[in-house]
Amino acid sequence: MCKGSEAGDQKKDEAVERCSRPEPPREHFGQRILVKCLSLKFEIEIEPIFGILALYDVREKKKISENFYFDLNSDSMKGLLRAHGTHPAISTLARSAIFSVTYPSPDIFLVIKLEKVLQQGDISECCEPYMVMKEADTAKNKEKLEKLRLAAEQFCTRLGRYRMPFAWTAVHLANIVSSAGQSDRDSDSEGERRPAWTDRRRRGPQDRTSSGDDACSFSGFRPATLTVTNFFKQEAERLSDEDLFKFLADMRRPTSLLRRLRPVTAQLKIDISPAPENPHFCLSPELLHVKPYPDPRGRPTKEILEFPAREVYSPHTSYRNLLYVYPHSLNFSSRQGSVRNLTVRVQYMAGEDPSQALPVIFGKSSCSEFTREAFTPVVYHNKSPEFYEEFKLRLPACVTENHHLLFTFYHVSCQPRPGTALETPVGFTWIPLLQHGRLRTGPFCLPVSVDQPPPSYSVLTPDVALPGMRWVDGHKGVFSVELTAVSSVHPQDPYLDKFFTLVHVLEEGAFPFRLKDAVLSESTVEQELRGSLAALRLASPEPLVAFSHHVLDKLVRLVVRPPIIGGQIVNLGRVAFEAMAHVVSLVHRSLEAAQDARGHCPLLAAYVYYAFRLPGTEPSLPGGAPPVTVQPATLARGPGRPASLYLARSKSISSSNPDLAVAPGSVDDEVSRILASKGIDRSHSWVNSAYAPGGSKAVLRRAPPYCGADPRQLLHEELALQWVVSGSAVREAVLQHAWFFFQLMVKSMTLHLVLGQKLDTPRKLRFPGRFLDDIAALVGSVGLEVITRVHKDAELAERLNASLAFFLSDLLSLVDRGFVFSLVRAHYKQVATRLQSAPNPTVLLTLRMDFTRILCSHEHYVTLNLPCCPLSPPASPSPSVSSTTSQGSTFSSQAPDPKVISMFELSGPFRQQHFLAGLLLTELALALEPEAEGASLLHKKAISAVHSLLCGHDADPRYAEATVKARVAELYLPLLSLARDTLPRLHDFAEGPGQRSRLASMLDSDTEGEGDIGGTINPSVAMAIAGGPLAPGSRASISQGPATAARSGCALSAESSRTLLVCVLWVLKNAEPALLQRWAADLALAQLGRLLDLLYLCLAAFEYKGKKAFERINSLTFKKSLDMKARLEEAILGTIGARQEMVRRSRERSPFGNQENVRWRKSVTHWRQTSDRVDKTKDEMEHEALVDGNLATEASLVVLDTLEIIVQTVMLSEARESILGAVLKVVLYSLGSAQSALFLQHGLATQRALVSKFPELLFEEDTELCADLCLRLLRHCGSRVSTIRTHASASLYLLMRQNFEIGNNFARVKMQVTMSLSSLVGTTQNFSEEHLRRSLKTILTYAEEDVGLRDSTFAEQVQDLMFNLHMILTDTVKMKEHQEDPEMLIDLMYRIARGYQGSPDLRLTWLQNMAGKHAELGNHAEAAQCMVHAAALVAEYLALLEDSRYLPVGCVSFQNISSNVLEESAISDDILSPDEEGFCSGKHFTELGLVGLLEQAATYFTMGGLYEAVNEVYKTLIPILEAHRDYKKLAAVHGKLQEAFTKIMHQSSGWESQRVFGTYFRVGFYGARFGDLDEQEFVYKEPSITKLAEISHRLEEFYAERFGEDVVEIIKDSNPVDKTKLDPQKAYIQITYVEPHFDTYELKDRVTYFDRNYGLRTFLFCTPFTPDGRAHGELPEQHKRKTLLSTDHAFPYIKTRIRVGHREETVLTPVEVAIEDMQKKTRELAFATEQDPPDAKMLQMVLQGSVGPTVNQGPLEVAQVFLAEIPEDPKLFRHHNKLRLCFKDFCKKCEDALRKNKALIGPDQKEYHRELERNYSRLREALQPLLTQRLPQMLAPNTASLRNSLNRASFRKADL
Repeated sequence: MCKGSEAGDQKKDEAVERCSRPEPPREHFGQRILVKCLSLKFEIEIEPIFGILALYDVREKKKISENFYFDLNSDSMKGLLRAHGTHPAISTLARSAIFSVTYPSPDIFLVIKLEKVLQQGDISECCEPYMVMKEADTAKNKEKLEKLRLAAEQFCTRLGRYRMPFAWTAVHLANIVSSAGQSDRDSDSEGERRPAWTDRRRRGPQDRTSSGDDACSFSGFRPATLTVTNFFKQEAERLSDEDLFKFLADMRRPTSLLRRLRPVTAQLKIDISPAPENPHFCLSPELLHVKPYPDPRGRPTKEILEFPAREVYSPHTSYRNLLYVYPHSLNFSSRQGSVRNLTVRVQYMAGEDPSQALPVIFGKSSCSEFTREAFTPVVYHNKSPEFYEEFKLRLPACVTENHHLLFTFYHVSCQPRPGTALETPVGFTWIPLLQHGRLRTGPFCLPVSVDQPPPSYSVLTPDVALPGMRWVDGHKGVFSVELTAVSSVHPQDPYLDKFFTLVHVLEEGAFPFRLKDAVLSESTVEQELRGSLAALRLASPEPLVAFSHHVLDKLVRLVVRPPIIGGQIVNLGRVAFEAMAHVVSLVHRSLEAAQDARGHCPLLAAYVYYAFRLPGTEPSLPGGAPPVTVQPATLARGPGRPASLYLARSKSISSSNPDLAVAPGSVDDEVSRILASKGIDRSHSWVNSAYAPGGSKAVLRRAPPYCGADPRQLLHEELALQWVVSGSAVREAVLQHAWFFFQLMVKSMTLHLVLGQKLDTPRKLRFPGRFLDDIAALVGSVGLEVITRVHKDAELAERLNASLAFFLSDLLSLVDRGFVFSLVRAHYKQVATRLQSAPNPTVLLTLRMDFTRILCSHEHYVTLNLPCCPLSPPASPSPSVSSTTSQGSTFSSQAPDPKVISMFELSGPFRQQHFLAGLLLTELALALEPEAEGASLLHKKAISAVHSLLCGHDADPRYAEATVKARVAELYLPLLSLARDTLPRLHDFAEGPGQRSRLASMLDSDTEGEGDIGGTINPSVAMAIAGGPLAPGSRASISQGPATAARSGCALSAESSRTLLVCVLWVLKNAEPALLQRWAADLALAQLGRLLDLLYLCLAAFEYKGKKAFERINSLTFKKSLDMKARLEEAILGTIGARQEMVRRSRERSPFGNQENVRWRKSVTHWRQTSDRVDKTKDEMEHEALVDGNLATEASLVVLDTLEIIVQTVMLSEARESILGAVLKVVLYSLGSAQSALFLQHGLATQRALVSKFPELLFEEDTELCADLCLRLLRHCGSRVSTIRTHASASLYLLMRQNFEIGNNFARVKMQVTMSLSSLVGTTQNFSEEHLRRSLKTILTYAEEDVGLRDSTFAEQVQDLMFNLHMILTDTVKMKEHQEDPEMLIDLMYRIARGYQGSPDLRLTWLQNMAGKHAELGNHAEAAQCMVHAAALVAEYLALLEDSRYLPVGCVSFQNISSNVLEESAISDDILSPDEEGFCSGKHFTELGLVGLLEQAATYFTMGGLYEAVNEVYKTLIPILEAHRDYKKLAAVHGKLQEAFTKIMHQSSGWESQRVFGTYFRVGFYGARFGDLDEQEFVYKEPSITKLAEISHRLEEFYAERFGEDVVEIIKDSNPVDKTKLDPQKAYIQITYVEPHFDTYELKDRVTYFDRNYGLRTFLFCTPFTPDGRAHGELPEQHKRKTLLSTDHAFPYIKTRIRVGHREETVLTPVEVAIEDMQKKTRELAFATEQDPPDAKMLQMVLQGSVGPTVNQGPLEVAQVFLAEIPEDPKLFRHHNKLRLCFKDFCKKCEDALRKNKALIGPDQKEYHRELERNYSRLREALQPLLTQRLPQMLAPNTASLRNSLNRASFRKADL
């Protein structure tokens, strides 16, 4: 009955809240290790050796397991002990043991001790032969060995019952676990040689829970077999555990002292592995068989009891009653006489007679199972020995005052001397086991008596000096011993002991009773009991948790059956209730770590579910024996005297005999579900000492005393009463763990009904009125607590809230439902009142949402909502029909037809009728309120609650039939109105500007006057939730809110929106169509528009994204929304299969087979894990995609069905045009998104029906729809699936035909189809041209065979159109070929666009296609140009139509943006008559269209970084916006302008090249292979910083792939190409880097970097050459050719390569080349000198190159070659002079640079600078004479003729 969300790892708000069963209580185990002892072999084999294993924790200095004894001796060795052995019990032959470790740590050792039979001599002497003799020398030592064997045989015969310590070693467990990865273990500090791993299957980690630090886990390591080779001999003085811990701590150090000791060599082989889950042949620590135990004769494995290192909190689940005795040391040094070889004998005495020693001591190895006495090993000749022995005893169930342990001390004589006894008693002592009824445990230091104790000694302790007794060492304590008990009978806690004892005394009525030193009479017992109850909270947590079930049982008993003391009924109810509260919170506190998500303690939940029974109803034993309870000492005595309290109130006495649990005839299935299951085996080990009497080890039995009067309380009534009247301190404790008390009440009520056979009584009569009043008061007060604490302690409030909700949910199964509903309503009212004053209402709303969700998760939720009753409020919700019949009855009656609209609104009647659904939907409505704060969390919670419920209904087999589902869907009809009103705030899946209320706004214009129904919910609604009549006047406020359609408010997240839409679709799918139709008929126009918008959004939200999307999402982190959706999908869907197969599937069948019953058991669905795991397998992705596809199809089909309903509804209404237009838009949207073949068949059919019934929609209203439709149909005509093609071509044909019938030509469709095909071809990558051709052929066939239009021109027109379309397709094929060559592709598109010069619509389409392509390739400048051209085209057209001042006057207005735009003005009036139908009818040929194109152009310019152009675009745009008074857009535009200008500022302030615009190359193609490109030259614009090698590599690779590797050659130089010298079979490409070139006059205008990179038509490249053909030569012969190329258009243009239209070349003479070089050097110097901030490095580089010791062709050499002598030819005087001037300038610049350098350098560069200065002065001296000589001619005045003879042009060009 424990509540918890079904899947622990789900977020709480997702799961449907149902009860999940708690884990049954099971025995506590830690991590379990299986140790098998395989063999033990010494160098010599002369006597039997016995082994002991145990675990020790060094850090805690604690032994953490009991001992395991093993015996690996050969039969011959065992034979030596024949004289002493009885037949060994099979349980003592175990060689493997299972150890449990609750707290694994790296400090745990497995300690192995060896013992041998006692013999004469100390340990060292006895070890000697083992250390000296080797197996190899057996022959050599034959005699010695014989002697040893003989001696051993004698000792075994004589002293076989005594042992002596021999040797020990230890295995460090952490090494084994951690080195599980190594293949081979090296010997480590323990000196163990470890062989390679045994090949064994590695076992997975255990499921057993254990709290241990994960740092060291013993559960998942690889099994290891180890061979331990070195043992250390035991030292007589160091046998105690303290010494052992020192040794172990030392062992872990690298320099261990133990290493220096001489080892005893032996080989012990042991296997260590994780224990299997259910090992066979296993014995519990009590030696009971644990299932599975296939054969009692098999050699067993022992479970070794753990002594955990720290507390373990778990209740006892099986009977365990063990006592361990540890003798530590004995000091007989002062004892007279021969006392040296000492041994201690232990006996458990039931009385003082020696025969009363009980056989309860567990045997060790190879002996009997239980013995009456046991001895400690003997340390030879030691008067004060230490012991390491552990004796394990089985305590009798009933320990009495006489039971005691008797210790007898013996001296053993090792050598047989005549007259000397083998053993001589030398002392006695004892421990009485009970003291004041409590078991005595702990350390004792006892005096030892020399004489036998006197009679009746056992009731006293040895500390009492009895008269006439002699004591060793004068009655001092000389024997130290420790007792520990592990018991499910003895709590070993004073408070618990006292409580159990008192309860027992009361039940027995055995007065007077002795309690410690006080004697209790009837008069004082009540006081004691009250004190003891109050003191329970002081008990220590570990025993309290261990005995929690018993304690709670006793407390329940005290509440229900108040004890009768001295004939008086004592009312302990209140005290017991308080004690219960404290116990519960103590248990909670101890187990804080183990709580589940709701803060429930699993242990207590399990108590209520499995252990709790009403007192007196213990199940009777099989065989009809009277009920019996085990009666261990002070615990759980039988069902004592029932008694009663408040006789006046106890009217409800159970009629049946509660001691016999009769199985009632028919148990209400809800009730039986609340009742616990009772079948158990060891896997739950629910064999509790107090509950399972009569086992094989049966204990005392007793029949319950009979009592006459039987007035008893009912627990649930008592609990409710006590809770209501409890004081504040207790109330606090109870509230902390309210869930427990609620569950206890519910269980008690259920048991009361079942046992009292009251399930058939009407619900109203099941419980008395005063109890219901208490419940009401309780629910009220707890509800109030939730509300008041929500801000102080949110966590507690949340827990209380859930507990309360679960309690009410349980009550719905037990009590009159009307009563429960009234409680719920009261709670709601409480919250609502508080909401108005709450500082943070969200928190409260969230809590109430959780509350509602839990209530609505009731299994009979649908029935509780009365889905079938008409909407007239009944007097009270009727008592529910018994669940068995509910299935039929719920949906049988037909609902009469009330006002339909109220079924779709959250009206008062609706909420009264469908109470829970009303609550849920009202919560949802409130959460979706635009004003709600903290909304997103609320949205998610509210929506997911509805969603999980719908999932539940869908998967519920009870509601599988369609009619039934329709009834269920009726409960959710208001969801449609809710979602419709929330539309503006849903996530917009169909992204697009201004798309939000696409259709509603379209329809709104007609209905401005009517009040649009807003989605507001008045605060009074919160009150109205209570279901009473609404506050006066508030009804109106719900339906007619203010007509603010676009109210702001918190938008819903995508995930919440999807979930809400899924719910809407489910309702639409399952509701009755007729009902929906009646509803649609009543809707106002605007509301219908909203509804259509909602459907549109549904299509967008669930559009199939394809597998690629999943892979993409998968590589990001996986979002939970998908997973959530995915869960519903499968539920909602049940309809469609994988995408392509859908064609063959009918609409009804589910591809998933019938998984109804499985789908929602969350353990089965695998959507759970997906949310967190990111890396999915391929199969999962396939599945995910499949489900996504199915959901998309299903959603679309539901939308389609709904549209058809709407169409049928509005056929007759007057506003049908606008609505049908909206419907068609939704249909078009659905045809445009990715859809399955199955959907398309239905969708296209619907579209044909719409068009044929209402042709005016397409052909009279706006063209948009027609254009859209043509595009969609054409796309589907090219589909790969033949059925889709068939449907699409039919639709297209009918469209033409209809258009033709209206006006005898179908220009409009013709135009639209041509445009659509163009845009389809231009933009779609994967479209199949051959399939489209097939469809066109089909259409042609239709036209030819259409009898109806045989006589018209229709067929010819169709043929004509098809021909055009084929042409476009042919271009497309070419485009396909050039898919990889972007330049060719764009050229081709350009050519197609040119072809449509006369058809503006189509040209526009192709310009847009080109823009799209450019944008895809990242050429934003070109994309922008395409948009500018498109805008110019539209502007031309608009200018023809009307003359608006603010519109651009055609293309001319765009010249500033680009000089190329004038091409668009080719449209002359004779080509275009704007009125002709179908011309320029697209949406772009409007002012709005123009604005759109300009905005797009601006965006592209911004992306390309051409901010100056952005300004130009906006200059055209701003006047239009101003004329339209569109200030919002104007604000945005100016904002963008500001951004643009800011960017220009920032980017021009630094290095100019922060914006890089492009790099240009001349590319020439030569060779017939190139076809139309042969001998063509182009200038290519490449992305900035493209290297020559890159473009050359790209083109070479591309053409090589096209023509073949060896065909393509790159011409490496830039010289003119001689065609005759080329190989005709090859293709040659010549690529040269070119730079933009400007004439001097141009540079005046082109000031900025942008200016010099925009609008480029002229490019320049230079080629050096010498007369003899080499490129470079000596200075006097070095010429240079400069080539100027002019292109047809200016860059940037609408394509990235432009043909070269004109080229001119000039050749420079060597002296001109020299002048150019010197001018360049001077410029570099000047730049380096003036740079700001100065850059010393760069300056020095330039200087070094200018004045450094001249390298080849340095300045000096140039001067010497050209200035040494005056040229003969007077024409060259001018060059000569110019060069001289250049040199003078150069010298001056060098001087400036040196001066600057001097200022910049540090002291370290002084020398370098001097060197530079020296070089400079040398250079100046060398140049001086050359620069001073004068030209003869320069003195005379220049003659005109001379001047003309100089080629001015060449100068100007050279003067760069």
